[in-house]
Amino acid sequence: MWHFVLVLVVWFLCNLVGSSFIQYNYHVNAYCNNLLETKKKIALTFDDGPNENTVDILGILKKHKAKATFFCIGKNIEKHPEILKKIYDEGHIVANHSYSHSHVFDFYRKNRVIQELKDTDALIEKVTGKTPQFFRPPYGVTNPSIRRAVSVTKHKVIGWNIRSMDGISKNTGAIFNRILKRISPGSVVLLHDTRPQTAMVLEQLLQTLAEKNYEVVSIEQLLNLKAYEN
Repeated sequence: MWHFVLVLVVWFLCNLVGSSFIQYNYHVNAYCNNLLETKKKIALTFDDGPNENTVDILGILKKHKAKATFFCIGKNIEKHPEILKKIYDEGHIVANHSYSHSHVFDFYRKNRVIQELKDTDALIEKVTGKTPQFFRPPYGVTNPSIRRAVSVTKHKVIGWNIRSMDGISKNTGAIFNRILKRISPGSVVLLHDTRPQTAMVLEQLLQTLAEKNYEVVSIEQLLNLKAYEN
């Protein structure tokens, strides 16, 4: 009996870890960085907008002539379509981050996930005229339902290999140092344009990256993937 219990425990732990860390490609094949990149190119990605704070982020990116990728939530697009349009018009990539970003998204069945993706795609297309190909699951958690859903919608799942922790910490120095010590060619950095502290970190980060001769490019360029269907 104890052998059976041990197997169940191991299976549960493997599933828990595999589902929680998108970089492991446990359920889906996620693009988290470019290991083949030899030049000093990285991508910055921002989750959970559009939001009032997004405007500050866009101003800093424009000042430093950097391009980023914004994973947007459908319900926030409905609140701020003008900010989404600004993101797109200023040359950044707009991508799908679900409609609701619900705390129970991980428990949605395949059809519910598909609907969330389609609803958000439709909102993005209404504003930009483009249908996004990139999807980042809420919290970076994957599961069989998400795997089955993206096999239908054909979205490319985008992860990251550097988590800034700006969604948890308000310590700008700690966030900055965490990112900088992990930076290498081909890195994908996860940030949130909904957090006031992120703008302060971003200004310092872009200045430092420029000093170190790093170029900040879009996910499309870094991973050589098409961002839009049309």
